[in-house]
Amino acid sequence: MWVKYNLLFLSIMILSCKENVYNPKPRIYPKVVLPEKKYQSFQSKDCPFEFSIPEYAKYEKDTIFFDTLAGPCWFNVYYYNLDARLYCTYKAIANTNDLDRSIKETYRLVTGHMVRAEYIDERPIHKPNKINGMIYEIEGPSATPFQFYLTDSIRHFIRGSLYFNTKINPDSLAPYYEFTKIDIVEMINTFQFK
Repeated sequence: MWVKYNLLFLSIMILSCKENVYNPKPRIYPKVVLPEKKYQSFQSKDCPFEFSIPEYAKYEKDTIFFDTLAGPCWFNVYYYNLDARLYCTYKAIANTNDLDRSIKETYRLVTGHMVRAEYIDERPIHKPNKINGMIYEIEGPSATPFQFYLTDSIRHFIRGSLYFNTKINPDSLAPYYEFTKIDIVEMINTFQFK
């Protein structure tokens, strides 16, 4: 009787001493279904600009900014399916001091993200209709991955910054960011001051 139990115990011990081999699970990503790219021309009656806007986003006039009244031509482009907003602020320029101050303020706002950003890629914009500016792509866990400004250097200045209403995770947001970046570049390419 003891021999049976000892033999059983010994067999269990030998079988349980086998090394476990763990196979990692493959990475999976959720399927991202994004709308087809279609644009429509947008013109503001009260503001001196026009541009193309995606059909799956909507123009929102900004009315309040940090508990103060926003400028009359401040607006957002809201991506309701992605819960993302491109915040745009427009300023009329009276002189070169206004232009310099606006560019420096934009640069200060962009470099403020260096606390969390890994890298900021700056690309100048030179359009044939004498609109110039700068694109800032901010890489890493920054609150905004994309900012820009446009100006005719005489009378108009506009800046924009993209924000996703979610916890910042650059890897998870990458397909959505790339999708919206194409739209913002289209907006920049079609932007005209009146």
